[in-house]
Amino acid sequence: MEYSVCASAVYAGVPLPLALPRIKKAGYGAFEFWSWWDKDINAVDEARKRTGLKLTAMCTRFVPLNDPARRSAFLEGLKESIAVAKQLECPVLIAQAGSELAGVERQRQHDAIVQGLRESAPILEDKSVTLALEPLNALIDHKGYYLTRSDEGFAIVRETGSPNVKLLFDVYHQQISEGNLIRNLTQNVQSVAHVHIAGNPGRHEPYENSEVHCPTVLKALAQAGYAGYVGLEYLPLRDADESLKTLLERMPPENA
Repeated sequence: MEYSVCASAVYAGVPLPLALPRIKKAGYGAFEFWSWWDKDINAVDEARKRTGLKLTAMCTRFVPLNDPARRSAFLEGLKESIAVAKQLECPVLIAQAGSELAGVERQRQHDAIVQGLRESAPILEDKSVTLALEPLNALIDHKGYYLTRSDEGFAIVRETGSPNVKLLFDVYHQQISEGNLIRNLTQNVQSVAHVHIAGNPGRHEPYENSEVHCPTVLKALAQAGYAGYVGLEYLPLRDADESLKTLLERMPPENA
């Protein structure tokens, strides 16, 4: 288990090529970010190679999976995203389910997500990229979002039936949506492609002033066999560089 700094959150407003050297100096070997389509990808690639940082995850285009009418657009956006992922040597793309469709039964939306992921699977398998479906909380940050609970997320992954389709488990979002974090994570660890952490409330530092003791959650996750990356997707209250350095002192060590 290793840490990956989400530059879009920790260094919000800082251009990626400038954030990467700061991530490296703070003591980290990996980074991630959200949208690629508003970035100078060649500049990001140059900064990645110059710093030696590994890119662990980024988003595919924000096209809803729960709307069958948008499926072609989702698949086209996925193909575009995979091309960028291959250039940047990024193994995981993050997908959103979409906002809940008014007047449409949840089961129909659930089935639409499964079918969209099934149609994505051959593309992913051919390019050796994993797509991570992300549940989000609808109580505070993403009102109206369809997929809020990890149990439905894991069910969708199982129904899709592809080793290249898994779940992104965000500790911050799932604490708000459902709690029971350790059980939900460890019982489904083989279906987890990526993990995000942040403190709650506020989505700030995960090592202080948080109702979730993130070190305990991460220790249980590692003991369950998770060997992937933990994305530090939080909004620092203190200087970002110092915040990241402090995290290495207070959180479980990498590869522990």
